Amino acid sequence: MPMSSSESTHIATAAPAIVTRDLSKVVADSGGPLAILHNITMTVPAGESLAIVGASGSGKSTLLSLLAGLDVPSSGEVLMCGRSLFELNEDERAAHRARHVGFVFQSFQLISHLSALENVMLPMELRGDKDARSKASAMLERVGLGGRLRHRPALLSGGEQQRVALARAFVMHPDILMADEPTGSLDHATGQAIMDLMFDLNRENGTTLILVTHDSQIAQRCHSQLRISAGQVAP
Repeated sequence: MPMSSSESTHIATAAPAIVTRDLSKVVADSGGPLAILHNITMTVPAGESLAIVGASGSGKSTLLSLLAGLDVPSSGEVLMCGRSLFELNEDERAAHRARHVGFVFQSFQLISHLSALENVMLPMELRGDKDARSKASAMLERVGLGGRLRHRPALLSGGEQQRVALARAFVMHPDILMADEPTGSLDHATGQAIMDLMFDLNRENGTTLILVTHDSQIAQRCHSQLRISAGQVAP
């Protein structure tokens, strides 16, 4: 895969964050079997950033779901932090994912009746973290929302909601952050600010970033790019 300028000085010494071997996904269609992905083999070193790019319908989001263990491949293998995901049952995969992965979605996925602070606290509370409130407050301060802790999502702008989503993901200190079109619903200037923040947090935490994006400028900021065309890795 072609390499571009680095956004992180982190040097990986651990096992790769993600490894895939001959990863394929085939679904039943009215016309017969439909290949969504075909023989995807790649390695994402720990601490680096990868942009998954390609046209709509090329299989990018399906690949991200497989990398996270949210979907099951028709064949092939995914290793996450050294562990083969599909040798695990569904509950074991969920537990492994919870230990290692954070998510940021285009639609933010915030809980509407909770404040910004409560949205960020929630995953830590589910983990039993007694310092959830102070950690959530500090992370929201870090993303520039120290004055908006008690605001519910409906009272926040799109950019502010995405900052809450970033804070919620990074406060868990995931080994891997996966983002599906994280700026797709934002205007250009806000999207750039969000990506600046995401790469800053990546550099500070040494988190591996895996981004699905259609934005070539975002893709060029990553260590490497994986271009998907008709379900296959394109040159």
